[in-house]
Amino acid sequence: MGVVTRFVDTGTERTDAEVISRMHGHPELFAIIFDRYYSAIHGYAARRLGRDLADDVAAETFLVALNKWQRYDTRHHSAQPWLFGIASKLIAGHRRSEARRYQALARAAQVTTPDPDSVDGPADRVAVRLDARAVRGRLAAALAQIAPADREVLLLVAWVDLSCEEVAVALEIPAGTVRSRLHRARKRLRTALGGADPTATGEDSQ
Repeated sequence: MGVVTRFVDTGTERTDAEVISRMHGHPELFAIIFDRYYSAIHGYAARRLGRDLADDVAAETFLVALNKWQRYDTRHHSAQPWLFGIASKLIAGHRRSEARRYQALARAAQVTTPDPDSVDGPADRVAVRLDARAVRGRLAAALAQIAPADREVLLLVAWVDLSCEEVAVALEIPAGTVRSRLHRARKRLRTALGGADPTATGEDSQ
């Protein structure tokens, strides 16, 4: 691990591509990539599948990446799209679990009266909490109705903040296809939410 220490302690911020290109003979450098992105991958998987499955998806994502690092295209300075592409494929294997999660969130949001024993603080805080729960529930119900391929693009843009070009790299599809799927997903979402779109980002104007 001495090599990793020297690599990190130089004070020079190296791109992911530079880190990966130096892994020949020093596979332990992959720990840098892991440290940079594990929390983001786990958080994304947890939002879609829940914490228990997120543990498995995040661990498997980095195991796959470690096994395939030699195939990484170092022309891409950031490994984020590559890693989220791996995670997306793993999440796709849990579509039923994802659908059940959205349905459960939607049902939970229908309970508008809080349990007095479980809510503390002033009335305005309770109101804000209930409003947030309602929005989350409507969003979950709407996401469940979007085609999986379209939903994948939407969430990578909205929740991960990837650009359409980065999503294209992640999913290994043309950028034009990404934009078509994103447009279709947003249209479906706005229809379901009465014109609102809580996932809107700058990508809408591109």
